[in-house]
Amino acid sequence: MDLTNATWRKSRRSGSSGGNCVEVADNLPGVVGVRDSKDPAGPALTFGPAAWRAFVTQVAARR
Repeated sequence: MDLTNATWRKSRRSGSSGGNCVEVADNLPGVVGVRDSKDPAGPALTFGPAAWRAFVTQVAARR
């Protein structure tokens, strides 16, 4: 999957010191990318939009 044009963003809950953060790119048609913010050139996972929404919904329900 080519993620060259991905626009990555970190959670607003991420601190300014780096830490353990993930970045999400949801500007690509039909796919949501997820990567480790400490290794932006490293591997990224991709999910379909419905799978990503289901994941986010479950995470939010557990807070």
